[in-house]
Order: sequence, then C-alpha cells, then structure tokens
Amino acid sequence: MSERPVPADARLWLIAAGAMSALAACLHLAIIVGGPGWYRFFGAGEGMARMAEQGLIRPTLITLGIAGVLGAWAAYAFSGAGLIRRLPLLRTALVLISAIYLLRASVLPLMLLFQPRLVTPFVVWSSAIVLAYGLAYAIGTARGWSSLRRSI
Repeated sequence: MSERPVPADARLWLIAAGAMSALAACLHLAIIVGGPGWYRFFGAGEGMARMAEQGLIRPTLITLGIAGVLGAWAAYAFSGAGLIRRLPLLRTALVLISAIYLLRASVLPLMLLFQPRLVTPFVVWSSAIVLAYGLAYAIGTARGWSSLRRSI
C-alpha cells in the first residue's frame, strides 16, 4: 500500500510547528553561549544564572537536554509534514507533543486562578508562545490524521 500524501493545510501547520520548535532549540543553544545574562533574560531563573556564573556544567547540560528534546520534536513535525522520512510512532508522538505544549500553556490560567501574585511577564509570554506551538502541532496532527497512519 502506498503512503497517503499529507493534506496541504496539515503540511503547513506541521511545518510551522517544526520551525517553531527548531527555533526554540536554537535559542536554547544560544542561551548557553550567551551565558548568565541570557539565562536571566529568558527566564531560566536566578539559580541557573548563578550556576552558569560559577562555571558549573549543570545549566549547560540541562539546556542542551531541552534543546535536544525540542530538536526531536521539530523532527517529528517535519516527519509528519513529509519533509523527512517517517519517524517511529509518528501519530502518538505528535499527539503527545501537542498535549505537552498545551499543558504547559495552561500554567498561565491556572496561576491566574490560584496564585495570581506569582504571575510574571515570563509566565505570560512563555505561556502564549507554547500555546501557539501546541495549537500548530494539534491542528496539523488533526488535519493530517489519516495520512499520518502507517501504511502496510
């Protein structure tokens, strides 16, 4: 059985999702190079910035790990869009990635409801960004669902 082509609208959503995750992965790599000031600016927390100032490896490893995960997520979106070969468990991965981004986006409304004094500009803008990521993954996955099924 031949592979079904990914519908154009699903393809566009998944390409956008992959590009956003790839950009976020690259930004995390830039934060490592940028050092403590970048950790602070991008909301990693004072603890991470201080560890970076001390030359500890932990912030670098954590940030590299995040960049790696975001890069893998970009690859899954690009796979779903048909830009690269089909990756294992494609539909499952795309659903999980969508859910993780959307759950992370729910931090803002939950904080506004239960801990409004803890809402910072970082919480607001990062929640908005990951909401956009999650919606792009979810819409692309939903619109391309049947073409994302493994062919036999």
